Amino acid sequence: MSPTGPVVSDFPVLPSGHVTFLGAGPGDPGLLTLRAVEALASADVLVAEPDVLDVVRGHARAGVSTPEMTVVDTSSTTAGVPVLRDAVNLVMEGVKGGRRVVRAVNGDPGMDGDAGAEMLACAAAGVPFEVVPGVANAVGVPAYAGVPLRDAQGADVRFVDARTASDRCWSEVGASDATAVVSTSLDSVAAAAGELVSAGRKPDTPMTVTVAGTTTRQRTWTATLGTIGQVLKQAKVLPSPEGHRPVIAVVGERSSAAQRDQLSWFESKPLFGWKVLVPRTREQAASLSDQLRSYGAVPHEVPTIAVEPPRTPQQMERAVKGLVTGRYEWIAFTSVNAVKAVREKFEEYGLDARAFAGIKVAAVGEQTAAALIDFGVKPDLVPSGEQSAAGLLDDWPPYDPVFDPIDRVFLPRADIATETLVAGLIELGWEVDDVTAYRTVRASPPPAETREAIKGGGFDAVMFTSSSTVRNLVGIAGKPHNVTVIACIGPATAKTAEEHGLRVDVLSPEPSVHKLAQALADFGARRRDAAKEAGDPVTRPSERRPGARRRRTTT
Repeated sequence: MSPTGPVVSDFPVLPSGHVTFLGAGPGDPGLLTLRAVEALASADVLVAEPDVLDVVRGHARAGVSTPEMTVVDTSSTTAGVPVLRDAVNLVMEGVKGGRRVVRAVNGDPGMDGDAGAEMLACAAAGVPFEVVPGVANAVGVPAYAGVPLRDAQGADVRFVDARTASDRCWSEVGASDATAVVSTSLDSVAAAAGELVSAGRKPDTPMTVTVAGTTTRQRTWTATLGTIGQVLKQAKVLPSPEGHRPVIAVVGERSSAAQRDQLSWFESKPLFGWKVLVPRTREQAASLSDQLRSYGAVPHEVPTIAVEPPRTPQQMERAVKGLVTGRYEWIAFTSVNAVKAVREKFEEYGLDARAFAGIKVAAVGEQTAAALIDFGVKPDLVPSGEQSAAGLLDDWPPYDPVFDPIDRVFLPRADIATETLVAGLIELGWEVDDVTAYRTVRASPPPAETREAIKGGGFDAVMFTSSSTVRNLVGIAGKPHNVTVIACIGPATAKTAEEHGLRVDVLSPEPSVHKLAQALADFGARRRDAAKEAGDPVTRPSERRPGARRRRTTT
């Protein structure tokens, strides 16, 4: 490793410890740098402000210490503004005993917050430190709002912190034609605009104001210096108890409404801000949730099915031993849970992926194949068409006594699996050991808050990936509200939803969770386009007025 580019894990454990001042960016977890992820992975202590803790905590190792920064007292609770403990003391306490401390700040350590004072304290105490830059709020938020700060003609860009700006600062920025990026609070935007007008800027100068920038809660208003106060009042944004929320305002011709309409890439995502319920097991929901986030949605995972071992494990134990002794020509995995169940048995017996040597392996779809590859097994057969039992059968070779020395297939499945695959394999001439590898049971009810959101219209959409998810969700949480968009993975699931009195709005063209997510995104895009063509504001389904609700069709 070059001495000019060490990573945190290369630093020796010193008696005085080590501190990394890390920029967590404006709010989007995807904006963390690779260097930041490295530093977090080796931290012993994580000191982070409340608004960035969730952004960075997922990259920290298990057991990392996270001292609480928020001070709960009557005055801060009343004002709605959290009071923070002295970060310098927390950092100095953290480095004792040679521990590595990551001090995570919002945005960038050099432009946002008061990290400079903490760095000076480290220098004075002889504590080695480094700085990992992050995406500054004043740069990242305009980019997500569709407001470029410079173009081919170039521009002078001035950054102003309204909290500390002097009269001279306002005068210089107001007298210039520079693009001004103003960090302020929601209830102080109009005052900042007034300062610029008083200093010489024309009242009709375009201005954009963005709150919760780079997150799915982002909202941007386009106005002018002279009208921004009125625009925020008409939008019923102010007055508000949340007026202290930080915002980034951009002043200049590059924030004009006409240009922003073309460049607003983030807030124009098809499911932007939609709260989507994903009723699957947490392991199964991960990749689907990532896809929904790419469309701008806020996925909320609610397990409806819990996976438990079979009541009698002897059948599974015999089958796994048969794998090792050469009893099977094929093993077919029809779910990620089946892979997990076999893997756990292997680990119990001290086996690994080498036990699959000489055995052909089939996977019902891409997710199951990915779970096998993670196990160290590359499947020999994945359906080329439909990712289902029927699709697997379409590609499965018939038994040939000349080329197949063994005629038996090991099929580890759920206790409630259908017989489609078993019947099809037998028809192809194979003997099948259909083994219950795991049981599926109804999960525990979600928290009361989630149940109320489901029944009260707090979710914009629900994605049903099987008939059992419909039955189980209704059973543990109640029926989704009639403003909620219902998306189903196939006709059988849709029929079950309709039997429960739900109107199906979106039907996947293929029985694939990723195709279902795409179909929901297409639905959201059509809905957005229709609102714009009609001259109506773009709203989420959960924002529909009670009087505008559609009736459910029932069977």
